[in-house]
Amino acid sequence: MANPPVCRIMDYGKFRYEESQKAKESRKKTIQVSIKEVKFRPKIGKGDFDTKVRHMHDFLHDGHKVKVTLQFRGREMAHPELGSKILDAVIEQLGPIAKVEAYARLEGRNMTMVIAPEKKAAPKKSDSKSERISDAAPATPVEAPAQAAEPEPVVDASSLAPAPDVV
Repeated sequence: MANPPVCRIMDYGKFRYEESQKAKESRKKTIQVSIKEVKFRPKIGKGDFDTKVRHMHDFLHDGHKVKVTLQFRGREMAHPELGSKILDAVIEQLGPIAKVEAYARLEGRNMTMVIAPEKKAAPKKSDSKSERISDAAPATPVEAPAQAAEPEPVVDASSLAPAPDVV
């Protein structure tokens, strides 16, 4: 400690303002990650599965973590391997853009798993609908099919004689 102690005389309102500005800056630099949940059932259809995986892709692309919950009911509890097959299919489809943060585990009647976006696929602050439209469009223009080297011969209708009827 300094001898005598150093004392700074300042305006308390100004001090509070500067502290709030520092706190605001530190909050701005933090990334807030929310967890989205997608629920499956063991007997899910192909179309429903694809739709839910597409939603998960959008969540991951926006930088959210995704909690995948597989709900078992009644006798479905006897076959947890069906649930693990579905979760494996989810991992397979989302592999390039996501990593498994918490592997599948059975908790009561639910099997849960947490997937996080890959670091290199950083979250973008743009509209996901416009990105989907741009992703659907081909990256390179498609060339028109090449014309045949020889043009087809033109046939005059008067040169064609009707075939004789043979009985």
